[in-house]
Amino acid sequence: MLIAAILTLGVGTYTMRLGGVLLRDRLELSDHLQRLLPMAAASLLAALAATAALMDGTSLAGVARPVGVVVGALLAWRRAPFVVVVLAAAGTAALLRLAGIE
Repeated sequence: MLIAAILTLGVGTYTMRLGGVLLRDRLELSDHLQRLLPMAAASLLAALAATAALMDGTSLAGVARPVGVVVGALLAWRRAPFVVVVLAAAGTAALLRLAGIE
């Protein structure tokens, strides 16, 4: 059953991507919609990041994870190296949890 679901999702994904390539010349998007598409992608990515940072399953993640994400975001904004961003974010969350702040 699991293999069938994986294969079905793989074929569906491939078909949708192939449809985009094949129909690219047939579909005309308005200028307004072309301006909105990059913002839609950014808003979906922000929503995904916020959900991952704030939720743990069906409950709130607590304080440590969002604070770690904020530390990582600030370092990324200040153009710190990626390894520093990841280690600082994980370290902040780990230290807060070690201190008993979940």
